Amino acid sequence: MFNLRLRVIAAIFIISLPLLAKAEYGGDADKNRRGRDIDSMKLEYANWHNLDPQENNVQGTSVDRAYSTVLKKKTSKTVVVAIIDSGIDIDHEDLKGSIWTNKGEIPGNGIDDDHNGYVDDVHGWNFLGNADGRNIDHEALEFTRLVRKYKDKFEGKKRSEIPKDEVSEYDIYEAAQKEYTAKKEEADHMAQMLKIFDMIYQPADSIVTAFLGKKDYTIDDLKSISSGNDTLTEARDFLLDRYEKGFTRSAFESLKEYSDDRIAYNLNLDYNPRGIIGDDPDNINDSLYGNNDVKGDKPDHGTHVAGIIAANRYNNLGIKGIADNVKIMSVRTIPDGDERDKDVVNAIRYAVDNGAQIINMSFGKMFSPHKRAVDAAIHYAEKRNVLIIHAAGNDAQDIDKSNSYPTNYYSDSKIPAQNWLTIGASAKEDDAHLAADFTNYGRKRVDIFAPGVNIYSLQPNNTYELKSGTSMACPVVTGVAALLMSYFPQLSIYEIKDILLESGTVYKNQKVLLPDESQNDKPKMVKFKKLSATGEIVNAYRAVEMAESLTSSK
Repeated sequence: MFNLRLRVIAAIFIISLPLLAKAEYGGDADKNRRGRDIDSMKLEYANWHNLDPQENNVQGTSVDRAYSTVLKKKTSKTVVVAIIDSGIDIDHEDLKGSIWTNKGEIPGNGIDDDHNGYVDDVHGWNFLGNADGRNIDHEALEFTRLVRKYKDKFEGKKRSEIPKDEVSEYDIYEAAQKEYTAKKEEADHMAQMLKIFDMIYQPADSIVTAFLGKKDYTIDDLKSISSGNDTLTEARDFLLDRYEKGFTRSAFESLKEYSDDRIAYNLNLDYNPRGIIGDDPDNINDSLYGNNDVKGDKPDHGTHVAGIIAANRYNNLGIKGIADNVKIMSVRTIPDGDERDKDVVNAIRYAVDNGAQIINMSFGKMFSPHKRAVDAAIHYAEKRNVLIIHAAGNDAQDIDKSNSYPTNYYSDSKIPAQNWLTIGASAKEDDAHLAADFTNYGRKRVDIFAPGVNIYSLQPNNTYELKSGTSMACPVVTGVAALLMSYFPQLSIYEIKDILLESGTVYKNQKVLLPDESQNDKPKMVKFKKLSATGEIVNAYRAVEMAESLTSSK
């Protein structure tokens, strides 16, 4: 049953594990590289991103050191941080006291008390729902939507046949079609490989489960199996080999779910859930839609992000958030799939208009049909002194050379928005894997790195989990920015940005694997400084020292 050919096919599962981190542009994944039990990993990785490189010998951000020294006797002001994401479990035990409340609204009375256009927006707003309470959970990818939009108009035609006033649309269609075709083939292949693997895994799992008398077994349990039964021995050997290479049942189930959703929703040309809202997604000027369900049905991603920034540091629960005096505003905008430009525009404007001082955006995509409108929203935030912090993305690409949206580089200007930071993801060890193997990078468009591999944070219903992604690195920087803004309120957003970029831990000459090279026989090594503008990882202790010095001299 478990012959060599099937073992080779099954090995594809291990190769597919990094896809979990690329499940969405700010996506995340369990990363069990060493094959250890996930619970022991949680103990090992909990709060590592808050530790100090010198004192703790991990490549953290020195947050704890900042609190125990420079900030020890300082007072702080509350900072409002908007998280534009999938939704947040605002009732989580580790976020008590950290959720923004709109004081102008009377909860549950069905009236727009503060006259901002949004009824009962007590803790934020949901741009993925309708007034009846129905929500969008899944969406197509942007290139899927573009292919659907232009297919009837351009399919089968050559560029020379297209009228001049339609050439730009045709070029967009061609680029989207090329990307769609590649991703659809990849998704179909992955689904087939998972199906084959499952055909091998399920019988092996059943055999071992029956022998051990339990479903949840460990590597040690597998090693303990000794039997003259050839079928049992082969099942044990197959599973042990998988587990030692990083397999976990939960990761496999997540990968299957991701694969199924990819085909059923993200890459389905016939899937269009926007009818739930009933609006025109191309009408950017329409902003009064949605509902006040800031959780949504699956707030896993946003809750994890919120915990990194704002989990209570002093309640002996779960983890320690980075900023200890923040209020989190939830602006639900990101489905499973690509966000709509219209929703991003309205989310940014909502956050700004309702008092957010920092906006965390752990999302992105390859196409932006309404980029100018998004540009205008970013400019709107800058004019009102709001700092935007954005995840670089998880495609292991140089985003100086590839399309990645949203971006602070305006369509009609060579001068980028100055209220913006783009964040790459780093790992715990100061070695060849310091740059996460999934992270996007770029000397021009990625500003700085932050911990984003195996970050332990909040999940819905008072649970906690390890996740990896630039989605996790982004709120690390947001948390440090909020910390500076809270304890040094006299600083401008530009001063805070400069401090963050000038105070990081320097790894410029550290040789690291170029992201996505770890699977190659001869992986390419580069200096860490080539992956971002600074060659640094954010450092809260050095940042508050610099802020203290700057404010003392004013």
